[in-house]
Amino acid sequence: MPTRARIATIAQNGRFHPTIDGNRQYVLHLLDEALNQHPDLVCLPEAFTLPGVRGLTLQQRAEPVPGPTADAVARRARDHRCYVVCPLKRARDGRIYNSAVIIGRDGAICGIYDKACPVTSTHDYTVLEDGVTPGGKIPFFDLDFGRIGVQICFDLGFAENWAALAESGARMVLWPSAYDGGFPLWAFAYIHHYWVVSSVRTGRSRIIDPCGQIMCETNSDFPVAIRDINLDFAVCHLDFNYRIPQQILAKYAGRVDVRRHEPGCSHFVVEPIDPALTVASLQKEFGFETTQQYHDRHREVYRRLREGLAPEPQNALHGRRPQYG
Repeated sequence: MPTRARIATIAQNGRFHPTIDGNRQYVLHLLDEALNQHPDLVCLPEAFTLPGVRGLTLQQRAEPVPGPTADAVARRARDHRCYVVCPLKRARDGRIYNSAVIIGRDGAICGIYDKACPVTSTHDYTVLEDGVTPGGKIPFFDLDFGRIGVQICFDLGFAENWAALAESGARMVLWPSAYDGGFPLWAFAYIHHYWVVSSVRTGRSRIIDPCGQIMCETNSDFPVAIRDINLDFAVCHLDFNYRIPQQILAKYAGRVDVRRHEPGCSHFVVEPIDPALTVASLQKEFGFETTQQYHDRHREVYRRLREGLAPEPQNALHGRRPQYG
C-alpha cells in the first residue's frame, strides 16, 4: 500500500458571510484552489458554513448527511479523486452533532467523526454549543495511504482522546477548528509522534510533523497550505543512534528526509521520499529502532524490577553500539 500522500489544508481567514450558502461558496472556492494542486486529502475548517450567520436556530443551521454541503464537497472529491474532510453541524435522528465527514476519492462517505467534547454555551454547563450532542467514540479511519484520526476544536483540551488515537495507531490527526490552536498542537504531535494537520476559521492552518515542527502554514495571502508527506515514518531517540542520521543521509541523499529540528532535541525523524524505500528496510540496514520501541524496552525492565525480578537481556537492533556519542 502506498504511504506517501499530498496533504492540503485550508484557512477561512475570518472571511465570514451572513448566509450559510455564502460561507459554503467561499470555502468551496478555496477547496477548488486546493484541488488544482492534485492533493490526496484536503481538510476544511470546523462547521465552515456557519460563522457570521445570525437569526437561525441550531436546527435550522444543521444539515443532514447526505445534504447540500456534503454533496457539493463529494462531487469535487469524486471529480479529483481526493479525500476531503468536510466538517459541519449534522442533523441525525432528532439530534445535532458537530461532525467531520470523511469523503472518499469516489465521493462516497467513508466515515464520520462526531466531536467528543463540544464546549458549553451556558454558564451552568447545561447546554453544549447551543444544543450539540457529544459523540461517544474516538474512531480511526483507514485511508488508502494510512490510518488517520480526527479531533475538532475544543477536543484540544482533552489529552486522553489524543492519546487514544496514538494507541489506535493513527499516523496523522486532522484538527478542524474555529481558532488557531497554537502550541498544544505542536505538543501533541511531539508527544504522540504523529502528523497533525489543522484547518481553522481564524488564524493559521498548519501541517505539523511528528516531532512538533511546523512544516508549512497558511497566511492572509495564501489560504491553502500543501505538503507531500509519508505516513511511513519513524521518530527515533538519539541514544545508540548518534551517527545514524548522517549515515542514512550519506547513502540516501535526496531519497530520505532525516530531520532533527532543535539542537537540544533528543529525537529525529526518518521519512522516506523514494517509494522504493521503507522505514522497515532502513531500520534493518542501519540498525535503529523507534522511540516507542526504545521506551517499551525500558518499560519491560521497570516492570520486572518492580516485581522483584531480574531484567532479562534484550536484543535491540542497535546491538553493542555506544549509547552516547
